Amino acid sequence: MNLIQERDPKTAVAPEPKPLAQPLTKERNRWLRPVLLYLLTALVLLVFLLPLGWMLLISLKTGQGSQTINLFQVFRPSWENYWALWREVPVGRYLVNTLIVSVGSTLLALLLGIPAGYGLARQPGVLANGLALALLGIRLFPPIALLLPFYLMMRDLRLLDSYTGLILLQSVFKITFVAWFMRGFFVGMPQVLEEAALVDGCGRWGAFWRVALPLSLPGVITVSLLGFIFSWNDFFSPLVLSGVRTRLLTLGVLEAFSTYEVAWGRMSALGVIAVVPVLILALVLQRYYVRGLTAGAVRE
Repeated sequence: MNLIQERDPKTAVAPEPKPLAQPLTKERNRWLRPVLLYLLTALVLLVFLLPLGWMLLISLKTGQGSQTINLFQVFRPSWENYWALWREVPVGRYLVNTLIVSVGSTLLALLLGIPAGYGLARQPGVLANGLALALLGIRLFPPIALLLPFYLMMRDLRLLDSYTGLILLQSVFKITFVAWFMRGFFVGMPQVLEEAALVDGCGRWGAFWRVALPLSLPGVITVSLLGFIFSWNDFFSPLVLSGVRTRLLTLGVLEAFSTYEVAWGRMSALGVIAVVPVLILALVLQRYYVRGLTAGAVRE
């Protein structure tokens, strides 16, 4: 008997197609993408957190240990740099000065920038678009290029080494940012509620104060936090305009330099002291901050 039978092409059954590899590919992509995303996130966090971690370790080292950059060096943590910094540098006064200038300039920028952004958003046209672009252009201008004219103005107005001079200078840069940011936020906000308020008898100012401003609270908190951080980290404007009476925390780093040595440990301790308030504030307002960025800043 012939075991090998020839197939009749008319009665032969077509072979079943092989299963496609798509389900396996989908299953593999389902866990591969999150893993890659987590790895990328960890890499970005490492890049940003490594300098902070290094600064914290150096601030807890003493002697020759503070001169090294070996992150894996075993050492005994000490608060000596913080105590020495507190005894020799008026850190408390620097903190109060920085807080006054940061809060004052942020409030002034909000007071002028939010109505400006609302007006630009509710009065569309060529002029409004031109003014918005002008605000963006001013914001992109290098701040250090304006320091000399501001120094001469403040000198003639006798506002050097004063809180008023520092607040005015930092407000100028922040007002443009607040107006541009809030304009994008108000443009994306539906006008139905404001129109209803106008029908109910509110004026334009009442619709802004009672309807638009409460709805824009995440944007206001976001821009307030960003403005506060800008002022808190500013170095050049206090370097030019401040003096002994109004010295800010960022300038305290210069006191770690001397003719014979650079006190890296104390400098790192001062950096940690400067970072902690901003970090706490950002964590407390994180929920509003994320909502504001996703709702308004990316809309334009």
